[in-house]
Amino acid sequence: MRIFARAHQLPPRLAAAAFILHSGADMIGADEERASGLHAMAAGAYPFLGSMEPVPFTRLLSRAELALGAALALPFVPSLVAGAALTGFAGGLVGLYLLTPGMRREGSLRPTQQGLGVAKDVWLLGIGLGLVLEELGKGGCRHAGH
Repeated sequence: MRIFARAHQLPPRLAAAAFILHSGADMIGADEERASGLHAMAAGAYPFLGSMEPVPFTRLLSRAELALGAALALPFVPSLVAGAALTGFAGGLVGLYLLTPGMRREGSLRPTQQGLGVAKDVWLLGIGLGLVLEELGKGGCRHAGH
């Protein structure tokens, strides 16, 4: 596993980091109303989150986003690690989009106006998968004698 990110990996890592860090920082001081809204949406898609209280859930989500954003922004965090974390996070967002009523047009994957803000997060999934697949592919080539 490489210790430093390759130069061509930095632009997508930094682009994703900027959005995720902004989101995490924006949630730090979320009031009860905002925390309740975020929690309700998440628990609607992922019922196991329903047992958490809204404010602690939002604080935990905020910290997770800040940690993920930092991992993506810091080039010494291996791209396989940062990419795997981003893939998991983005997979959760895509799941939220797919599981939340009203996010998609009837019988379609196309977003409604309400779902557009979450549907666009598919690019985060693409960046994460790209980082992971590149790192796994490079390791495979090395072992194959390339």
